[in-house]
Amino acid sequence: MPGGSAGWASWAVCVWLSVWLAATVCREAAATNVRLKDGRVLKGGAAKLESIVVDPRRLSAPEEEAPVPRLIVLVDDNLRRYYVPWGQVQGLDEGDAGEVYEKFRIKQRVARSGFAVTAVGAFSRVEPWDEFGRRTVEMNTDRGTKAIIQGMTEITPQWTRVQALLAAGQAIVWDQRIATATIPRDKLSQILGKQVEPTNLDQRLRLVRFYLQAKRFKDARDELEEVIRDFPEREAQFANVVRDLTQTQARELLAEIRFRQQAGQHRLAFSMLDHFPTEGVAGETLQAVRRMLDEYQQEYDQYQRVLRTFEELLAKLNDSRLREQLAPIREEIVKELNINTLGRMAAYLQFVDDEELPPEDRLALAVSGWLVGSNDAVRKLPVAISLYRARNLVRSYLASERNKAERMQLLESLRGEEGATPEMVARLLAHLRPPLEPPEPLPNEPGLYELRAPGAPGQADVTYYVQLPHEYDDHRRYPCIVTLHAGFSTAREQIDWWAGERLEDGTRRGQAYRQGYIVVAPAWGELHQAAYRFSAAEVAAVLNSLRHACRRFAIDTDRVFLSGHSMGADAAWDIGLAHPDLWAGVIPIAAGSDKFIARYWHNARYLPWYFVCGELDGDKHVRNARDFDRYLQRAFDVTVCEFQGRGHEFFADELLPLFDWMGRKQRNFHPREFLCRSMRAWDNFFWWAELEEMAPSCLVDPESWPPPRGTKEVQIKGSINNGNGLLLTAGAARAILWLSPEVVDFGQHISITFNGKRQRAIEDAIRPDLGVMLEDARTRADRQHPFWAKVEVPIGRVNNVALRGQARRDRE
Repeated sequence: MPGGSAGWASWAVCVWLSVWLAATVCREAAATNVRLKDGRVLKGGAAKLESIVVDPRRLSAPEEEAPVPRLIVLVDDNLRRYYVPWGQVQGLDEGDAGEVYEKFRIKQRVARSGFAVTAVGAFSRVEPWDEFGRRTVEMNTDRGTKAIIQGMTEITPQWTRVQALLAAGQAIVWDQRIATATIPRDKLSQILGKQVEPTNLDQRLRLVRFYLQAKRFKDARDELEEVIRDFPEREAQFANVVRDLTQTQARELLAEIRFRQQAGQHRLAFSMLDHFPTEGVAGETLQAVRRMLDEYQQEYDQYQRVLRTFEELLAKLNDSRLREQLAPIREEIVKELNINTLGRMAAYLQFVDDEELPPEDRLALAVSGWLVGSNDAVRKLPVAISLYRARNLVRSYLASERNKAERMQLLESLRGEEGATPEMVARLLAHLRPPLEPPEPLPNEPGLYELRAPGAPGQADVTYYVQLPHEYDDHRRYPCIVTLHAGFSTAREQIDWWAGERLEDGTRRGQAYRQGYIVVAPAWGELHQAAYRFSAAEVAAVLNSLRHACRRFAIDTDRVFLSGHSMGADAAWDIGLAHPDLWAGVIPIAAGSDKFIARYWHNARYLPWYFVCGELDGDKHVRNARDFDRYLQRAFDVTVCEFQGRGHEFFADELLPLFDWMGRKQRNFHPREFLCRSMRAWDNFFWWAELEEMAPSCLVDPESWPPPRGTKEVQIKGSINNGNGLLLTAGAARAILWLSPEVVDFGQHISITFNGKRQRAIEDAIRPDLGVMLEDARTRADRQHPFWAKVEVPIGRVNNVALRGQARRDRE
């Protein structure tokens, strides 16, 4: 054992490093683990509140009772405050009173007295950090541009404290927190390097420990290797730590490979496996790598088997007419079969060697499985070939944007196909590639597209941008983020925020690009627009851009998230409330509640929300409090994240938690019941209900806000009862009910009740209709959930394909 106090401390740190790496978990000191129902765990000091505007310093423990119901849980992790509903909490765990995080204190000339910053607007300029942990930020004020020098005063693995520094002629008191992960790696290393004495082993080991706690394992290993070089007499002492670090890095790399697989980036994952480091890596990890490589080999062997046996079976056909009909199908399968579509051939591979089945039947399994999926594959080759013709007709119908006569001819041809039952057409739609081809990507920017979607009637077309993820394949469905720019940013900058800035080779390294998300960024606002106007033109710019993109890219319509910054966040909040059936979740960043948002608050119940804001963003904490309290106290699926000491900004610190949250959410497109509010004529569709002629006394033009005193919202109440019936009550003269097997059972009698009146005269006429299905899939661009039939009440028309110009469907 080394002698002396310094030696003992070094030895103790070394032992700690080994123990920590064996556990591979960094524990919070005296924190509470708040486990949420969606699987997330929030760590920090926890308390229950009755309102979001309660002073967070007056806290009570989550389990304490109070005279006023405290239904809001606050979790403070020293970087931000999370507010979540008590009704969304699965349980509470006491945090371990174990290891304490390293904290580096940096001496700076901090202003202890002077003008206290109580509100922070958007920065007009932000200088990069220097090696001393200082920077200058500029913001616009009533008195012109104000420059403030900030300095890092405390750095922990999770958060960094930033304070205003004394400068000539100014003393400003401003204390804020940023995520340490947002500091560039090289700059952080420079800053921390100045806080340790190179010849002091214990200080150097503190830096290693810091990197470990921050899960920057490469930095930890690099620093430890430098320590060994500078202190060669201790090399043997650190051998176990180096070995454990090697294992940890290998496990992290393996986890990243699995992550890339889940994102559909198989070429990259295979390359990483094929070049996986082996020196010093545990056998268990290397065995996992070999298993994953074997799985890829097995899938490749299956791929080769499909192509080889299809050719062999094709050669056995005696009917030349059948071989001729199968030729284009064979060409398509050879061209497009890959790891994302191989699963469609499961039924075929199961029976491909069954000599009791004639070649025709086995080929039918391959063809039909390719078109509708393995679970619905058929053994009749004529039906399978008919499905191929039906698929082509469906694709042509969806691609025909302006020629109605052409669509009617395609529909008639489709009805003559043996395989074109409503059930099979629905499966064809679900497995269909986007019906329209996108334009060429922008030069030298792989996966980035600029497109134009129709605007609202009488308005100009809307420019929008799409960034595809790494290894995009249009046979795979991708989650999507629709992001709305602020008044001081552009649609292209929104792409950069989510997908990362473009590198020299044109690729990106941001989270959307890495995690397999498509990003859609409409240029929805006018030049120099400073505020969201709650208008039909703005809503159309967003919704039409999404639908336009869905026709051209493989977007998973059950996993579309709406987000925005600043006035774009206001728009996201409003549009999310107005159309809760479209989104898997809504992410308003630096939003402010206004106008219709407060009147539509009931609609927030039906989808998840994640608000990100700054503690010092003007009066927004108070402005938003009423709506936040409504959501949180009623246990809506809501998370409010408030950064300490921060103002009106983009909050890149929260990107990873946002993606973790999105990965857990999916749209519920078929709620058994709903009760929504509307006050605008274009906010007239909710899941399977579409309203016409809503009560004029309840409708308000955004330009005429505020409405006359006593104006009520239109209430829309829909439900599906256990007797295969739909009940709709709404402040409207007429309605259209859109039906699908997820809503009703077409094999049983369907009952319809509208505004208390049973619609018996039309109930017996309700049937699935291919015309309704295709027109709905074409106009809504949701191929995963097409409606099969529609009923107009109280007029009594059923499955009238000639649409009447509804707000959500005439988007040609």
